[in-house]
Amino acid sequence: MKHLRLAILAAPLLLAPFFMASSAFAQNQVATLRNNVPLDEQGEATQIPGIVNTDIRQVRNYPDQPPLIPHKTDNYQVDLNSNKCLTCHSRTAVEVSQAPMISVTHFMNREGQTLGAVSPRRYFCTQCHVVQTNARPLVENEFVDVDKVLDYVHSKQGGAD
Repeated sequence: MKHLRLAILAAPLLLAPFFMASSAFAQNQVATLRNNVPLDEQGEATQIPGIVNTDIRQVRNYPDQPPLIPHKTDNYQVDLNSNKCLTCHSRTAVEVSQAPMISVTHFMNREGQTLGAVSPRRYFCTQCHVVQTNARPLVENEFVDVDKVLDYVHSKQGGAD
């Protein structure tokens, strides 16, 4: 029993060099925003990406991603007293504004009960939704939207359901 305890205590010491080497290798493979500038040096600041202001809905980059905001939101007031987003995206405003209505999930409380108004936990839009920018991706994205997958499957089935 004593030898087993010693072996368990010694295992991290024996395996430490392996983990340090693999983490050092992994660090060389990670994309960063530092543009390959060493940590002890100050790099050139990158340009702040511009906001895409086209009102064209963007495809999502991963499953369950909150939709991006395809327009500027400068000076939008979103606080306890007012929510500028709801002037266009609320259930009652979409007919006039032609903006997409907020998801029905935003009208549900934690227990899944449907409310008549936006749930307080979904009221602050910019907690999840961000404006679309023209920033270059940090890493390559190979996500395929479910609609494209369904189109592909449908094309391979030759139109049969």
